[in-house]
Amino acid sequence: MSNSATVDLTSGYLHGDGIKESARTLADLANVFENEAARAAMPQNTVVYRVQSQEMVTEGTPGGLFFGTSNVMPGQVDGEYFMTKGHFHQHRETAEYYWCIQGKGALILMDENRSCWVEWMQPGTLHYIPGNVAHRLANTGSEVLRVGACWPADAGHDYGSIKEAGFSARLKCVDGQPVLVPVDEKQ
Repeated sequence: MSNSATVDLTSGYLHGDGIKESARTLADLANVFENEAARAAMPQNTVVYRVQSQEMVTEGTPGGLFFGTSNVMPGQVDGEYFMTKGHFHQHRETAEYYWCIQGKGALILMDENRSCWVEWMQPGTLHYIPGNVAHRLANTGSEVLRVGACWPADAGHDYGSIKEAGFSARLKCVDGQPVLVPVDEKQ
C-alpha cells in the first residue's frame, strides 16, 4: 500500500490518499456546553471544529496507527471556550500524542476517578495522553487552534461516557483569562 499523503508542517493540513474529513457545528454539539440555551440561540451552522485523519489501516487493526489534525475555531458559548466533544478511548488502556501546531488553547484531561486538569497548548508543545484518561481540546485564543495527533488504530472512541456524565470541570473565560472551573456534580 503506497502512502501518497502529505502534511503541511506549518498548518497541519493533510492532503492525499486515505484522508477523512469531518466538521462539527453548534448544531452537532447539543448539551456539550454548560449553557444549552445560549448554544441554541447562536447560528447553528457555526463550525466549532474540523478534523482530518489519515487511516491507512482498518479501524481496530492491532499495531496500526492513525494520524490526524484537529482545528478548533475561536469562539465562546456564554464564556465557555469552543471545544471538542471529548472522549475516552474505547480500549481505555491506549495512549495518544497531541502536539500544538498553531494557536493557543488547552488540553483538558480527566481520569476515570473524575479528577480533571489542564495542559496549556501553544505552538511546539507536545502532550502525552496516558491510557484511561478522557481528553478534549479548547481554543483560548483568537485564531484557529491546530493540533496534530497520533493514536493506535485499535483505540476506538468512547464519546458516550462523556455525553452521559460530562467532564468534571469546564474551561471558562474569567476576567479575560481561561480558568478550569469545577462542575457542581451534586446537581
